[in-house]
Amino acid sequence: MISRRDLLAGAGAGLLLRTSRSHAASTARVVVIGGGFAGAAFARRLHELEPQAQITLIERRRSFYTGPLCNTVVAGLEAARYVERSSRSLGKQGIRYLEAEVIEIDPVAKRVRTAQGHKLQADFIVVAPGVAMRWDAIEGLDQRSQQAQPHAWLGDAQLTQLAKRVAALEDGAAVAIASPPNPYRCPPGPYERASLIAWALQQRGHKRSKILILDAKDDFTKKPLFEYGWDLLYPGMVQWHSRSSGGTVVATDPQGHWLRTGNGERVNADLSCVIPPQRAGDIAAKADLADDTLWCPVHAQGLESKRHAGVYVIGDAAAIAPVPKSAFAAHSQAQLCALTIAARLRGDALPEPRLINTCYSVLAPNYAISVSAVYAPTDAGFGAQHSGMSPLQGDAALRESEYHQAREWYAHITQACFG
Repeated sequence: MISRRDLLAGAGAGLLLRTSRSHAASTARVVVIGGGFAGAAFARRLHELEPQAQITLIERRRSFYTGPLCNTVVAGLEAARYVERSSRSLGKQGIRYLEAEVIEIDPVAKRVRTAQGHKLQADFIVVAPGVAMRWDAIEGLDQRSQQAQPHAWLGDAQLTQLAKRVAALEDGAAVAIASPPNPYRCPPGPYERASLIAWALQQRGHKRSKILILDAKDDFTKKPLFEYGWDLLYPGMVQWHSRSSGGTVVATDPQGHWLRTGNGERVNADLSCVIPPQRAGDIAAKADLADDTLWCPVHAQGLESKRHAGVYVIGDAAAIAPVPKSAFAAHSQAQLCALTIAARLRGDALPEPRLINTCYSVLAPNYAISVSAVYAPTDAGFGAQHSGMSPLQGDAALRESEYHQAREWYAHITQACFG
C-alpha cells in the first residue's frame, strides 16, 4: 500500500513505474505541446531519463495561475502571485523552451508548426493542451459575455477579476456558481470556490449573503465532506441544487444579471460565476486527436493516442475516466508517459501502467479535506484499485493537518513540475 507521505509528495508514480537504464541515451526528437503540470513534468522527467534526447517544450503563455489553490486568491486569502507559475525555467534545465502558439500538428508525419514560424520534426509528440470551453452549451454565454460572469477556470486574468468582484460584494448579495457536467477540470473546484467565497463574506460580517451552486450533476466528489463542512462553518449560507432538482444552467443574461435553469426558473444574482462544459484543448481537436466525446482517447500504456501512433496525450485533455482531471493526476500521467517513451527508446520492457491522484480542497483557513486513489488498467481503460477519503467527522486537528498538507503538497508539486 502506498504511504500517505508518498501520495503527498507525488512520488507514488515513481514507486509504481520503474524502468531500467541499461541502454545508451537516445538522441530522439521529442516535442511537447503545453507547459502546464502535465507537459512540464513530462519534459523534466524525460530529460532526467534521457539527457541526450532533444526535447522541445512549446508553451504560449508567459505565466499562468494554477488551478490548485486558485480559490484562495478568489477569496482574498492569498495574493495572485501565490499561484502564478511559469514553465520558462525549463529552458535553463537542458530543455529547449519556446514561448509560442502551436497552430498545426501533423500527427502522421510528426511535424509541428507555430504561429511564430517554428517548424519542428519529431520522433514523438506529447500533447498536453489542457481544456477548452464549450461555448455552444449554454444560451447567451460565449467568449464575449463570459467576462460578465467570470469562470476563472483557465489560469488567466479572470482569476483576479473574479477576486475583485467578490471583494466588492455587499451584505445581502446573491452569488450563483454554475457547475458543469462531468468531465471537467478540477472536479471539486466549484464547491471549494463556494466554500472560500462564503469564508470571505463571513469575515466581512455578512449575515444575509447567500451562495447558490447550480449543478449539472446529481452528485460530486467529496459531497458528504463538503456538505458537512458547510453546515459546520457556514450554516444556511451555501445551497446546492442538483440536476434532478432543476439545477442545470441552460441560459444566461449576457450582462450577467440572471441565469435560467433546466426547470425554467430564473435566478437573479449579484455575481454569477458560470463554469462552462469543457472539452480537450483546441489544438488536440484540430490535430484529429479527439473523438466524438470531444476528449482524446488514449491507451493505458503510456497514454499513447488511440488515433495516431507515436503521439501521446496527457493531462486534462486525455479521456481516462475515472481518473480525474487534476494537477496531481497530470503529474502522474507525465511520469508514466516519460517512462514509457524512455523504455521504447532503449528497447526495455515497458513500465506497468499505474496512475495516482490526491486532491485537497480548502474550505477555510486551517480546514481542508482530501481524496486519494490509485488507478490500474482495466478492459475499459483505467479503474480505481485503491481509494480513500478524509473521515466525515474528522476533528479540528485533522482538518488543520490536511490544510497544511495541501499547502506542502502544492509547494512540492509546483517545484517538481516547474522548478
